[in-house]
Amino acid sequence: MNGLISIIVSTYNWPEALERVLVSLEDQTDRNFEIVIADDGSRDETRTAIDQFKAKTSLTVKHFWQEDVGYRLSQVRNGAIHISEGELVIFTDGDCCLMPNFIASHRKVAEQGCFVTGKRVFLKSRFTNFILNRKPSFHKWPRGVLFMLGLLAQCNRPFQFIPLPQSKSSLWQHEDCWKKAQGCNIAAFRKDIDAVAGFDESYIGHGLEDSDFILRLLRLGLKRKNVEYTSPVLHLYHGRSLPQRHQNANLNPAKFDALIAETNRFLPNESLLLGSDKKAATQPAP
Repeated sequence: MNGLISIIVSTYNWPEALERVLVSLEDQTDRNFEIVIADDGSRDETRTAIDQFKAKTSLTVKHFWQEDVGYRLSQVRNGAIHISEGELVIFTDGDCCLMPNFIASHRKVAEQGCFVTGKRVFLKSRFTNFILNRKPSFHKWPRGVLFMLGLLAQCNRPFQFIPLPQSKSSLWQHEDCWKKAQGCNIAAFRKDIDAVAGFDESYIGHGLEDSDFILRLLRLGLKRKNVEYTSPVLHLYHGRSLPQRHQNANLNPAKFDALIAETNRFLPNESLLLGSDKKAATQPAP
């Protein structure tokens, strides 16, 4: 896969974390990609952080912003997809820093007829505070050092930093399973995303929007390729809880149960059309 890659970074009102993520993208070994920030209604501080990064990078950076009326991850991702231009789309979050070979690793494992899911490593609170305050380029630290951080209880899953060979059976052990896919490390070809009409925007509030997307990709006939020990995302710790943004999340399980019951459906609820009324938002955040 030699074409342009679009990496879509979802964010909401945490510019300090987003800044660290953007720095990690600047340090990628593979430079043939664009950054599309899917902004679910952040205030001006986030726009300022993005503009400051754009001013000093040679990478293409796009910013899709929508009004803050609650947690609408599916809708903001669809908006970002609509303005993206890559052949392959990688989804991650604005609190997930990326090791330098992250883009290159996804390019290497991409193949037609499948989508890819990767792992994440959760950083503990103390180490996250160190990163945000001191701003080290920890994403570039040797894998052995990151492994030791795990042994010292500063993150989980330390063995994800050891580049162990992955067997064919391990790569495809979840090829037809939607469970435990992590939305901060998913890659799919744009044509396949368009074929399932993107994310289901009827999911409001956190929960099951990623599972819905994965299941519909499987219904399309794709296989899930699960990648281990290559380039996990480094998830910054946060304990922020904003209940007002998730008021309708209790409706999501019923939506997903309905999808499971409709065994042949691969389009979103009510057949929402990807990009039918999406445009890049240029107005400043309130």
